[in-house]
Amino acid sequence: METGSGTMIGTERFGTLADGTAVHRWTLERDGTRVRVLTYGGIVQSAEVPDRDGVRAGIALGLPDLASYQVYTAPYFGALVGRYANRIGGASFELDGRTHHLTRNEGRNQLHGGVRGFDKRVWNARAVPDGVELSLVSADGEEGFPGRVELTAAYTLDEGGALRIAYRAVTDAPTVLNLTNHTYWNLAGADSGSALGQRLRIAAGAVTPVDEESLPTGEFLPVEGTRFDFREPRPVAKGYDHNFVLDGTSPAAELYDEGSGRVLTVTTTEPGLQLYTADHMDGRPFGPCAGVALETQHFPDSPNRPEFPSTVLRPGEEFASTTVYGFSVR
Repeated sequence: METGSGTMIGTERFGTLADGTAVHRWTLERDGTRVRVLTYGGIVQSAEVPDRDGVRAGIALGLPDLASYQVYTAPYFGALVGRYANRIGGASFELDGRTHHLTRNEGRNQLHGGVRGFDKRVWNARAVPDGVELSLVSADGEEGFPGRVELTAAYTLDEGGALRIAYRAVTDAPTVLNLTNHTYWNLAGADSGSALGQRLRIAAGAVTPVDEESLPTGEFLPVEGTRFDFREPRPVAKGYDHNFVLDGTSPAAELYDEGSGRVLTVTTTEPGLQLYTADHMDGRPFGPCAGVALETQHFPDSPNRPEFPSTVLRPGEEFASTTVYGFSVR
Protein backbone atom coordinates (compact mmCIF):
# COMPACT_ATOMS: atom_id res chain seq x y z
CA MET A 1 0.00 0.00 0.00
CA GLU A 2 1.19 3.47 -0.86
CA THR A 3 0.39 6.35 1.44
CA GLY A 4 -1.26 9.52 0.20
CA SER A 5 -1.73 12.58 2.35
CA GLY A 6 -3.83 10.78 4.95
CA THR A 7 -5.26 8.15 2.62
CA MET A 8 -3.88 4.65 2.14
CA ILE A 9 -3.72 3.88 -1.58
CA GLY A 10 -3.19 0.50 -3.24
CA THR A 11 -3.58 -0.96 -6.72
CA GLU A 12 -3.89 -4.45 -8.19
CA ARG A 13 -4.75 -6.10 -11.49
CA PHE A 14 -8.49 -6.76 -11.69
CA GLY A 15 -8.75 -8.47 -15.06
CA THR A 16 -8.00 -8.34 -18.77
CA LEU A 17 -10.27 -7.46 -21.70
CA ALA A 18 -10.48 -9.67 -24.77
CA ASP A 19 -8.09 -7.38 -26.64
CA GLY A 20 -5.46 -7.80 -23.92
CA THR A 21 -6.03 -4.45 -22.18
CA ALA A 22 -5.36 -4.70 -18.46
CA VAL A 23 -7.88 -3.38 -15.96
CA HIS A 24 -6.75 -2.34 -12.50
CA ARG A 25 -8.51 -1.82 -9.19
CA TRP A 26 -7.49 0.99 -6.86
CA THR A 27 -8.25 0.80 -3.14
CA LEU A 28 -8.52 3.97 -1.06
CA GLU A 29 -8.86 3.80 2.72
CA ARG A 30 -9.19 6.53 5.31
CA ASP A 31 -10.99 7.13 8.63
CA GLY A 32 -13.13 4.00 8.41
CA THR A 33 -14.05 4.34 4.72
CA ARG A 34 -12.73 1.92 2.11
CA VAL A 35 -13.50 2.59 -1.57
CA ARG A 36 -12.49 0.51 -4.58
CA VAL A 37 -12.36 2.10 -8.05
CA LEU A 38 -11.81 0.33 -11.38
CA THR A 39 -10.01 1.74 -14.40
CA TYR A 40 -12.74 0.07 -16.46
CA GLY A 41 -15.54 2.63 -16.70
CA GLY A 42 -14.28 4.63 -13.72
CA ILE A 43 -16.48 2.29 -11.71
CA VAL A 44 -16.90 2.60 -7.94
CA GLN A 45 -16.92 -1.14 -7.31
CA SER A 46 -17.45 -0.86 -3.57
CA ALA A 47 -17.71 1.59 -0.70
CA GLU A 48 -17.46 0.18 2.80
CA VAL A 49 -18.34 2.26 5.85
CA PRO A 50 -19.19 1.44 9.49
CA ASP A 51 -22.65 1.37 11.04
CA ARG A 52 -23.50 2.91 14.41
CA ASP A 53 -21.87 -0.10 16.13
CA GLY A 54 -18.66 0.28 14.14
CA VAL A 55 -19.33 -2.71 11.89
CA ARG A 56 -18.15 -1.97 8.35
CA ALA A 57 -20.13 -3.18 5.35
CA GLY A 58 -20.42 -2.41 1.66
CA ILE A 59 -23.16 0.08 0.77
CA ALA A 60 -22.53 0.47 -2.99
CA LEU A 61 -23.90 -2.14 -5.39
CA GLY A 62 -20.99 -3.74 -7.22
CA LEU A 63 -20.02 -6.85 -9.16
CA PRO A 64 -17.29 -9.37 -8.32
CA ASP A 65 -15.31 -9.51 -11.56
CA LEU A 66 -14.65 -7.82 -14.88
CA ALA A 67 -16.72 -10.29 -16.88
CA SER A 68 -19.81 -9.44 -14.84
CA TYR A 69 -19.44 -5.73 -15.62
CA GLN A 70 -19.26 -6.57 -19.32
CA VAL A 71 -22.43 -8.69 -19.12
CA TYR A 72 -24.58 -6.49 -16.85
CA THR A 73 -24.04 -3.19 -18.64
CA ALA A 74 -27.52 -1.65 -18.55
CA PRO A 75 -27.63 -0.87 -14.82
CA TYR A 76 -24.34 1.13 -15.11
CA PHE A 77 -23.25 -0.16 -11.69
CA GLY A 78 -21.01 2.50 -10.13
CA ALA A 79 -19.91 3.83 -13.52
CA LEU A 80 -18.59 7.19 -14.65
CA VAL A 81 -21.17 8.13 -17.26
CA GLY A 82 -20.55 10.34 -20.31
CA ARG A 83 -20.05 11.93 -22.77
CA TYR A 84 -23.60 12.94 -21.87
CA ALA A 85 -25.23 11.50 -18.76
CA ASN A 86 -28.97 10.89 -19.00
CA ARG A 87 -30.97 11.23 -22.23
CA ILE A 88 -30.70 13.25 -25.42
CA GLY A 89 -33.99 13.20 -27.32
CA GLY A 90 -33.93 11.96 -30.89
CA ALA A 91 -30.23 11.18 -30.43
CA SER A 92 -29.43 14.55 -31.97
CA PHE A 93 -28.91 18.21 -31.13
CA GLU A 94 -28.07 21.45 -32.88
CA LEU A 95 -25.04 23.51 -31.90
CA ASP A 96 -23.94 26.69 -33.68
CA GLY A 97 -26.24 25.94 -36.60
CA ARG A 98 -25.02 22.40 -37.16
CA THR A 99 -27.04 19.27 -36.33
CA HIS A 100 -25.12 16.43 -34.71
CA HIS A 101 -26.53 12.91 -34.98
CA LEU A 102 -25.63 10.57 -32.12
CA THR A 103 -25.74 6.82 -31.72
CA ARG A 104 -29.07 5.53 -30.48
CA ASN A 105 -29.18 3.05 -27.63
CA GLU A 106 -32.63 3.61 -26.07
CA GLY A 107 -35.23 3.55 -28.78
CA ARG A 108 -34.83 6.69 -30.86
CA ASN A 109 -32.84 8.42 -28.10
CA GLN A 110 -29.37 8.29 -26.66
CA LEU A 111 -28.83 7.34 -23.03
CA HIS A 112 -25.64 7.82 -20.97
CA GLY A 113 -23.31 8.53 -23.87
CA GLY A 114 -24.36 5.87 -26.34
CA VAL A 115 -23.36 2.33 -27.22
CA ARG A 116 -19.79 2.69 -25.96
CA GLY A 117 -19.82 5.50 -23.47
CA PHE A 118 -17.23 6.32 -20.86
CA ASP A 119 -18.58 3.48 -18.68
CA LYS A 120 -17.12 0.97 -21.18
CA ARG A 121 -13.72 2.58 -21.65
CA VAL A 122 -10.49 1.76 -19.85
CA TRP A 123 -9.12 4.91 -18.26
CA ASN A 124 -5.49 5.71 -17.54
CA ALA A 125 -4.71 6.03 -13.84
CA ARG A 126 -2.13 7.62 -11.59
CA ALA A 127 -1.83 8.11 -7.86
CA VAL A 128 -2.50 11.60 -6.54
CA PRO A 129 -2.60 12.85 -2.94
CA ASP A 130 -5.44 11.05 -1.14
CA GLY A 131 -6.54 9.01 -4.14
CA VAL A 132 -6.37 8.20 -7.83
CA GLU A 133 -6.83 10.32 -10.92
CA LEU A 134 -8.30 8.72 -14.04
CA SER A 135 -7.79 10.27 -17.48
CA LEU A 136 -9.25 9.67 -20.91
CA VAL A 137 -9.28 11.19 -24.39
CA SER A 138 -12.63 11.10 -26.20
CA ALA A 139 -12.07 11.45 -29.94
CA ASP A 140 -13.90 13.86 -32.21
CA GLY A 141 -16.98 12.08 -33.53
CA GLU A 142 -17.10 9.44 -30.80
CA GLU A 143 -20.72 8.26 -30.49
CA GLY A 144 -21.53 11.24 -32.72
CA PHE A 145 -20.28 13.98 -30.40
CA PRO A 146 -18.15 16.77 -31.85
CA GLY A 147 -14.75 17.78 -30.53
CA ARG A 148 -11.77 16.00 -29.07
CA VAL A 149 -12.26 16.08 -25.30
CA GLU A 150 -9.55 15.47 -22.70
CA LEU A 151 -10.91 14.48 -19.30
CA THR A 152 -9.75 13.69 -15.78
CA ALA A 153 -11.71 12.36 -12.83
CA ALA A 154 -10.01 12.39 -9.43
CA TYR A 155 -11.38 10.04 -6.75
CA THR A 156 -10.06 11.03 -3.33
CA LEU A 157 -10.94 10.53 0.32
CA ASP A 158 -11.23 13.65 2.44
CA GLU A 159 -10.56 13.81 6.15
CA GLY A 160 -13.40 11.91 7.79
CA GLY A 161 -13.59 9.43 4.92
CA ALA A 162 -15.82 11.35 2.48
CA LEU A 163 -15.48 10.33 -1.17
CA ARG A 164 -14.80 13.28 -3.47
CA ILE A 165 -15.07 12.97 -7.25
CA ALA A 166 -13.72 15.95 -9.17
CA TYR A 167 -14.11 16.10 -12.95
CA ARG A 168 -12.16 18.35 -15.33
CA ALA A 169 -12.35 18.54 -19.13
CA VAL A 170 -11.32 20.65 -22.12
CA THR A 171 -12.24 20.47 -25.80
CA ASP A 172 -10.78 21.56 -29.13
CA ALA A 173 -14.20 22.25 -30.70
CA PRO A 174 -17.64 23.26 -29.39
CA THR A 175 -19.42 20.28 -27.83
CA VAL A 176 -21.76 19.30 -25.01
CA LEU A 177 -20.68 17.50 -21.86
CA ASN A 178 -22.53 16.12 -18.85
CA LEU A 179 -20.85 13.70 -16.43
CA THR A 180 -22.09 11.77 -13.43
CA ASN A 181 -21.35 8.81 -11.21
CA HIS A 182 -23.97 6.05 -11.32
CA THR A 183 -23.45 4.31 -7.98
CA TYR A 184 -26.47 2.63 -6.42
CA TRP A 185 -26.57 3.09 -2.64
CA ASN A 186 -28.14 0.79 -0.05
CA LEU A 187 -27.17 1.94 3.42
CA ALA A 188 -28.42 -1.28 5.04
CA GLY A 189 -25.81 -3.15 3.00
CA ALA A 190 -25.35 -3.94 -0.67
CA ASP A 191 -26.59 -7.50 -0.13
CA SER A 192 -29.54 -6.62 2.13
CA GLY A 193 -32.29 -6.60 -0.49
CA SER A 194 -34.49 -3.62 -1.27
CA ALA A 195 -33.43 -0.08 -0.32
CA LEU A 196 -37.06 1.07 -0.21
CA GLY A 197 -38.03 2.67 3.09
CA GLN A 198 -34.69 4.36 3.69
CA ARG A 199 -35.35 8.03 4.32
CA LEU A 200 -34.33 10.56 1.70
CA ARG A 201 -34.15 14.34 1.70
CA ILE A 202 -33.46 16.36 -1.47
CA ALA A 203 -32.94 20.13 -1.41
CA ALA A 204 -35.10 20.80 -4.46
CA GLY A 205 -38.25 22.84 -4.88
CA ALA A 206 -38.98 21.62 -8.41
CA VAL A 207 -38.56 18.70 -10.78
CA THR A 208 -38.47 18.52 -14.57
CA PRO A 209 -41.42 16.26 -15.49
CA VAL A 210 -41.00 13.70 -18.26
CA ASP A 211 -43.01 12.21 -21.09
CA GLU A 212 -43.54 8.55 -22.01
CA GLU A 213 -39.92 8.33 -23.26
CA SER A 214 -38.57 9.68 -19.97
CA LEU A 215 -37.58 12.90 -21.74
CA PRO A 216 -38.23 16.21 -20.00
CA THR A 217 -41.23 18.20 -21.21
CA GLY A 218 -39.43 21.48 -20.54
CA GLU A 219 -41.63 22.36 -17.58
CA PHE A 220 -40.52 23.07 -14.02
CA LEU A 221 -43.00 21.41 -11.66
CA PRO A 222 -43.07 22.67 -8.05
CA VAL A 223 -42.74 19.69 -5.72
CA GLU A 224 -45.10 21.03 -3.06
CA GLY A 225 -48.06 18.72 -2.61
CA THR A 226 -46.60 16.03 -4.87
CA ARG A 227 -44.74 12.75 -4.39
CA PHE A 228 -41.60 14.62 -5.44
CA ASP A 229 -41.47 16.70 -2.28
CA PHE A 230 -38.36 15.44 -0.48
CA ARG A 231 -37.58 18.77 1.17
CA GLU A 232 -38.27 16.97 4.43
CA PRO A 233 -37.10 13.35 4.78
CA ARG A 234 -39.53 10.74 3.51
CA PRO A 235 -39.21 7.00 2.83
CA VAL A 236 -37.97 6.05 -0.62
CA ALA A 237 -40.71 4.41 -2.68
CA LYS A 238 -40.87 2.95 -6.17
CA GLY A 239 -41.37 4.89 -9.36
CA TYR A 240 -38.61 7.49 -9.57
CA ASP A 241 -36.38 8.25 -12.56
CA HIS A 242 -36.59 12.04 -12.41
CA ASN A 243 -34.36 15.09 -12.37
CA PHE A 244 -34.67 17.35 -9.33
CA VAL A 245 -33.83 21.04 -9.68
CA LEU A 246 -31.50 21.68 -6.76
CA ASP A 247 -31.94 24.90 -4.81
CA GLY A 248 -28.21 25.33 -4.14
CA THR A 249 -28.23 24.61 -0.42
CA SER A 250 -25.88 22.04 1.09
CA PRO A 251 -26.12 19.13 1.31
CA ALA A 252 -28.07 18.58 -1.88
CA ALA A 253 -29.35 15.24 -0.60
CA GLU A 254 -29.25 13.03 2.47
CA LEU A 255 -30.12 9.33 2.72
CA TYR A 256 -30.61 7.63 6.12
CA ASP A 257 -31.05 4.00 7.14
CA GLU A 258 -32.59 3.69 10.59
CA GLY A 259 -31.54 0.07 11.10
CA SER A 260 -27.81 0.62 10.65
CA GLY A 261 -27.72 4.30 11.53
CA ARG A 262 -25.74 5.04 8.37
CA VAL A 263 -26.14 8.45 6.75
CA LEU A 264 -25.06 9.44 3.24
CA THR A 265 -24.85 13.13 2.37
CA VAL A 266 -24.36 14.43 -1.17
CA THR A 267 -22.91 17.85 -1.92
CA THR A 268 -22.35 19.01 -5.48
CA THR A 269 -21.59 21.87 -7.82
CA GLU A 270 -24.18 20.51 -10.27
CA PRO A 271 -27.65 22.06 -10.74
CA GLY A 272 -29.57 18.78 -10.86
CA LEU A 273 -29.90 15.40 -9.20
CA GLN A 274 -31.46 12.38 -10.91
CA LEU A 275 -33.23 10.11 -8.43
CA TYR A 276 -33.46 6.58 -9.82
CA THR A 277 -35.01 3.76 -7.79
CA ALA A 278 -34.13 0.95 -10.23
CA ASP A 279 -37.62 -0.54 -10.20
CA HIS A 280 -36.82 -2.90 -13.06
CA MET A 281 -33.48 -4.29 -11.96
CA ASP A 282 -33.96 -7.90 -12.94
CA GLY A 283 -32.38 -9.89 -10.13
CA ARG A 284 -29.07 -10.61 -11.87
CA PRO A 285 -27.43 -10.23 -9.40
CA PHE A 286 -29.65 -7.63 -7.65
CA GLY A 287 -33.43 -7.38 -7.49
CA PRO A 288 -35.75 -4.42 -8.05
CA CYS A 289 -34.97 -1.33 -5.96
CA ALA A 290 -31.85 -2.94 -4.49
CA GLY A 291 -30.19 0.48 -4.48
CA VAL A 292 -30.94 4.16 -4.92
CA ALA A 293 -28.98 6.17 -7.51
CA LEU A 294 -28.44 9.85 -6.70
CA GLU A 295 -26.88 11.12 -9.92
CA THR A 296 -25.58 14.68 -9.69
CA GLN A 297 -25.60 16.22 -13.16
CA HIS A 298 -27.02 18.81 -15.53
CA PHE A 299 -30.56 18.28 -16.72
CA PRO A 300 -31.51 15.61 -19.27
CA ASP A 301 -31.84 16.69 -22.91
CA SER A 302 -30.35 20.11 -22.14
CA PRO A 303 -28.79 20.39 -25.64
CA ASN A 304 -32.38 20.51 -26.98
CA ARG A 305 -33.79 22.64 -24.17
CA PRO A 306 -32.55 26.25 -24.22
CA GLU A 307 -34.57 26.93 -21.06
CA PHE A 308 -32.30 24.53 -19.12
CA PRO A 309 -28.79 25.37 -17.85
CA SER A 310 -26.33 25.05 -20.73
CA THR A 311 -24.07 22.03 -21.12
CA VAL A 312 -22.05 23.56 -23.97
CA LEU A 313 -18.25 23.43 -23.62
CA ARG A 314 -16.11 25.54 -25.94
CA PRO A 315 -12.39 25.73 -26.68
CA GLY A 316 -10.58 27.82 -24.09
CA GLU A 317 -13.09 26.89 -21.37
CA GLU A 318 -12.69 24.24 -18.67
CA PHE A 319 -15.45 21.96 -17.53
CA ALA A 320 -15.22 21.54 -13.75
CA SER A 321 -17.60 19.59 -11.53
CA THR A 322 -17.25 18.17 -8.02
CA THR A 323 -19.49 15.90 -5.95
CA VAL A 324 -18.73 14.73 -2.41
CA TYR A 325 -20.33 11.71 -0.76
CA GLY A 326 -20.09 12.01 3.01
CA PHE A 327 -20.58 9.09 5.39
CA SER A 328 -21.63 9.26 9.04
CA VAL A 329 -23.91 7.54 11.56
CA ARG A 330 -26.86 8.65 13.63
